[in-house]
Amino acid sequence: MSTTKQQPLLEVCAGDLESVRAAAEGGAARVELCSALGEGGVTPSIGFLRQALLVPGLRVHVLIRPRGGDFLYTPEEVNAMVADIEACREAGAHGVVIGALTPDGDIDLPSCRRMIEAAGEMSVTFHRAFDLCRNPEEALDTIIELGCDRLLTSGQAATALEGTSLLRRLHDRAAGRLVILAGGGVTPDNAADILIGSGTNEVHASARAGVTSPMRYRKDGVAMGAPGSDEYSRKVTSPAIVAKIVENITAL
Repeated sequence: MSTTKQQPLLEVCAGDLESVRAAAEGGAARVELCSALGEGGVTPSIGFLRQALLVPGLRVHVLIRPRGGDFLYTPEEVNAMVADIEACREAGAHGVVIGALTPDGDIDLPSCRRMIEAAGEMSVTFHRAFDLCRNPEEALDTIIELGCDRLLTSGQAATALEGTSLLRRLHDRAAGRLVILAGGGVTPDNAADILIGSGTNEVHASARAGVTSPMRYRKDGVAMGAPGSDEYSRKVTSPAIVAKIVENITAL
């Protein structure tokens, strides 16, 4: 893998087509498609993927995660993830985002090897399951051994800004063998500081803002999600926020 320094880039975590279009409009280089962001993200539909691939100017990666919760998966769940990866490859996705852990907080090598084999020529990112590993340096070495192209991590902290010290150690330890993708609480105000502090050149953000539903008729007292949730407001990626992050990191 080349160690040539590249221009900083932004990957946007996109939970709907409006967010995908906003990412492209704002100048992001790549999107990670997912659904149920309130659960930390799960695998989106193939229909969503196919429509996202029609948006020009973006590389499209897909989160492979069958449910919320931990990253300890049953054999049946791994089978489902492998099938999802095969479907993403057949649909034309540029990459997938995977991860699985053992009960003791290590990388689940057999499961991850199966997923990487199913990915074929697609790019593979190991996701933030890494941030729940017991030994980050050992986990990084394992992820490199697996052949992943990048690692999405907050540096095992609540936000990437707070995890900058570990992000720097990981970046230095990787030594160009994979890309550290810094994610977690990335905003226009801190994105450049995260890149400077970590030494990496890629950040991951949802870049979302609240939007109100255009529905005129509204039924009160009925929630489709958690009790008390508001069905007439949601968060969507903002092209203005995307553009500001891109502006701030490309100015470095």
